[in-house]
Amino acid sequence: MSAPDTQAAPTTQRIALGVAYQGAAYFGWQSQVDGNTIQDKLERALQQFTAGEPISTVCAGRTDSGVHGLMQVVHFDTPVERDQASWVRGTNRYLPSDIAVQWARVVPRAFHARASARTRRYAYILMADGVRPCLDTQRVGWIHQPLHAANMAAAAQHLLGEHDFSSFRAAQCQSPTPIKTLLRADLSQRGAYIRLDFEGNAFLHHMIRNIMGCLVDIGLGRQSVNWIQDVLAARSRDAASPTFSPSGLYFLGPTYDAQWALPTDTPAFDSLPL
Repeated sequence: MSAPDTQAAPTTQRIALGVAYQGAAYFGWQSQVDGNTIQDKLERALQQFTAGEPISTVCAGRTDSGVHGLMQVVHFDTPVERDQASWVRGTNRYLPSDIAVQWARVVPRAFHARASARTRRYAYILMADGVRPCLDTQRVGWIHQPLHAANMAAAAQHLLGEHDFSSFRAAQCQSPTPIKTLLRADLSQRGAYIRLDFEGNAFLHHMIRNIMGCLVDIGLGRQSVNWIQDVLAARSRDAASPTFSPSGLYFLGPTYDAQWALPTDTPAFDSLPL
């Protein structure tokens, strides 16, 4: 009879990372068979940095193909011990130039990148100009006609609060409920650039891009400011405008309780066109 294995299992620690990326070249966040996603690239880089240790990450909020991230927060458990600065520099060594870890923290096992998030923040950058973007290509949405920004701002305010957002929900959405709470929908403008900032407890698949489609139609004068209330009340995707481009959509990141002592933004925030 063989002796019992008394070797203790390796202890693990939980690491949280803040990750920024340009999403134009990738099929979104979530891992896919072809491997061309942000999660695939990050997990492969982490495995290389830890000399082959398999690592599985959990993110704060999935992003779609073409959508950018300024502070995607992930966590993972690993027996590998490195100082926080090494997790940043070492992982970035193996990442492509359009993905970068911005910070790393050792966090308690009770922390969960998705479940611990209080709110999530997005920004949409839209350029309204007769000439298509050049330096900002794939970094901003584009409409070649002028927009009435004040009408767009007024319409966005009708969406604040807790609502059934079925009219802005993609058919592929896996959320168990269409009822979400939108806390903020602020518009700012500089020259040809219009920026919409959204914050809510959670968002449906394509929710912001579908809202943007409606706001653009309102800005073009195709619909009235109050029309968006009718769209919301219809609770039907058929009532809303077509889904707008992913190019100008940025995941600004989640917010957490102060007890976790995590950064609220990243250096990548300074790279926004507006």
